[in-house]
Amino acid sequence: PLDNKEETAAAKCTQPCLGESLSISDLECSLCIRMFFEPVTTPCGHTFCKECLERCLDHRPNCPLCKQSLREYLKAGRYSPTVLLQDIMLATFPTQLAERRELHRAEMAELSNLTKNIPIFVCTMSFPGIPCPLHVFEPRYRLMIRRCQESGTRRFGMCIYENGKSFADYGCMLEIRQVELLADGRSLVDTIGRQRFRVLSRGHRDGYHTADIEFLEDRKVSGEELQELQCLHESTYRLAQRFCEHGDLTSRHILMQHGPLPEKEEDIQASADGPAWCWWLISILPLDPSYQLSLFSCTSLRARLWQLQRILTALLQQPP
Repeated sequence: PLDNKEETAAAKCTQPCLGESLSISDLECSLCIRMFFEPVTTPCGHTFCKECLERCLDHRPNCPLCKQSLREYLKAGRYSPTVLLQDIMLATFPTQLAERRELHRAEMAELSNLTKNIPIFVCTMSFPGIPCPLHVFEPRYRLMIRRCQESGTRRFGMCIYENGKSFADYGCMLEIRQVELLADGRSLVDTIGRQRFRVLSRGHRDGYHTADIEFLEDRKVSGEELQELQCLHESTYRLAQRFCEHGDLTSRHILMQHGPLPEKEEDIQASADGPAWCWWLISILPLDPSYQLSLFSCTSLRARLWQLQRILTALLQQPP
């Protein structure tokens, strides 16, 4: 048996050999043909970058190499790093590993910008302060949601489709509150609306839409104009209360689904998007999406309240 000194000498002999016997190509992911980044090993024994494997599993729940089912692996929703491989890379190619990390950091920084190339989910109307539950099953949107989480922003834009365009000129930023992963890779995503935005230009990234945007803000008023606005706000809110107490089957079903009419805010101009109860009302009223979009893009609270008064008055005059 070797004593301690001989063991140390033997270890020193093997250290340079590791670097000499390995080349960068031995430490490349077979999917991206780049040096492994956050390597993970599947139950069937194949190793890939975590991000590369996730993107393959977005399309089908099988190992990209041997096609073995990875449904149980997906269901767990956890990827343990292959620590030994990480240690080998750090010991043999520290400079290249640092470059690979820096490349990933730059990619994440680009994904973190909330006005340039923001991801766009083309689906439904969403509104500031209003929950928007989503069922995500398309591979491109699975990738998009994951990137929003990994970049730390947890935000993406929601727009509706518009004829002649890939998506409408206005949308709402959504914030991811919770993601529930399902065994086949689909997910239930709980989001809530944040700021409204206008689309300045459109683009693409890995199959999903992107946009450069600017955020919308209601025009502020003061003095006599503000007093008039507050009176209009009061009378419109009273109409909204009457509508919610109307008592027909449809409105009772709406209240069960969406909860009660939100309380009035103290300062009606505190938010850039105006009072939250207005958006709650717009989201539940039986309005055409194109009309919802015209209310959404309006930056005058006064004009929005007038429109809501007109709609509520018409609805309240209808027989139950």
